[in-house]
Amino acid sequence: MYKAETDHARASEAFNRDESYVNWHDETLWFVRQKRDKAAFQIPEWEVLRETASRIKHYVLSHMHELLVEFEKKALANGVQVHWAVDAAEHNRIVGEIIRKHNVTRMVKSKSMLTEECHLNEYLTDLGIEVVDTDLGERIVQLRQEPPSHIVLPAIHLKKKDIGDLFHEHLGTEAGATDPQYLTEAARQHLREKFVTRRVALTGVNFAIAETGGFMVCTNEGNADMGAHLADVHIACMGFEKLIPRAGHLGVFLRLLARSATGQPITTYSSYFQQPRPGQEMHIVIVDNGRSTQLGRPDFRNSLKCIRCGACMNTCPVYRRSGGHSYHNAVAGPIGSILAPNLDMTKNADLPFASTLCGSCSNVCPVKIDIHDQLYKWRQVLAKGGYVPTTKTMGIKTMAAVLSQPRFYQWSGKLGRTVMRALPGVTNNSLNPWFKQREMPEPPKESFREWYIRNRGGK
Repeated sequence: MYKAETDHARASEAFNRDESYVNWHDETLWFVRQKRDKAAFQIPEWEVLRETASRIKHYVLSHMHELLVEFEKKALANGVQVHWAVDAAEHNRIVGEIIRKHNVTRMVKSKSMLTEECHLNEYLTDLGIEVVDTDLGERIVQLRQEPPSHIVLPAIHLKKKDIGDLFHEHLGTEAGATDPQYLTEAARQHLREKFVTRRVALTGVNFAIAETGGFMVCTNEGNADMGAHLADVHIACMGFEKLIPRAGHLGVFLRLLARSATGQPITTYSSYFQQPRPGQEMHIVIVDNGRSTQLGRPDFRNSLKCIRCGACMNTCPVYRRSGGHSYHNAVAGPIGSILAPNLDMTKNADLPFASTLCGSCSNVCPVKIDIHDQLYKWRQVLAKGGYVPTTKTMGIKTMAAVLSQPRFYQWSGKLGRTVMRALPGVTNNSLNPWFKQREMPEPPKESFREWYIRNRGGK
């Protein structure tokens, strides 16, 4: 059973023990980032689309109440049953009650980061309900009993050999098989029976439209469509930030989503649901789970604009070299690091510090979230609130004292260089976190200030 490490630094250290996997993870995600750039640069109005999407989302955040009321009214008129959940526990209880009302013990589920956030699978399993994730990547990590490591590419931390060994154990494929087509076909055959026999299907929601009461689900595999169209009961779960005002706005977001996520012009399946078919039940569960709190934080409310494309993860140098599981949160990477502290500052205080603040995440965000600014602001909030470890607090205070006194700073720098030259073991040891995965630089003979005075002091 997978057990999450609750500290990003320690979990990253574990991920970095296998350099081949780290390099694979880094290079693969950077390849996806390059595909995103090529797709974006092919559209002359790309920046106009980003600005338009950001403004639409800003309008949504500023008019959330009336848009939610409008969405519920239209959805009810369409014959959809609407449920409201204040937190993860209520969300799980609502879904469980819908399933048990139909005397069902087996269901299929497509990708939904909200249900990962709410730990729905574990809740339903405890009720004796078998949940089968039908997205290929999600099914892979489910069989491995671990959470997804990426919101778009759930199994990106694994290689073909890992999948081959997993499918040999669970699906009976040939031992040592690594051919993607063969393994994908095995998964298709395995899942086909699940689609045909399950009466309840759960999907996520990419966009919900207040104007129509309908919602859109985007996939590349068609698994959400298979589940929803074959099941007697379709349950769709969404955080309330998935709202957009009008159906016409979909044209903006669909052009941005897939290009930002995988470099595709559009997802293979962009499926619009508005009302149940005859004889079918359709439920929408609208979830808060801390989103109202985030909405009320002026410095962090823009994080609710996120359309879950994963572009910030693909570009982040820290995420690429530390792996998604090191973030011990349903949503990893830069965006997860500004969403997670809102849910639990004590548990997630380490995540805003898992960043270089390089700004690449903000540069690629299709809805122009100021991610790196929010990471910096979260650090300030957490430090002032006392959520930062004592060692870090003491280190920062010591650094502030040194940097605020020029003569002491000059003296300590000279002393440090001398000690590193004479006694390299003082820094080159396992007690120094920097030395564990790096070669310490050779100490210079003089500081830049000393060099400048000697060479340019008279000019």
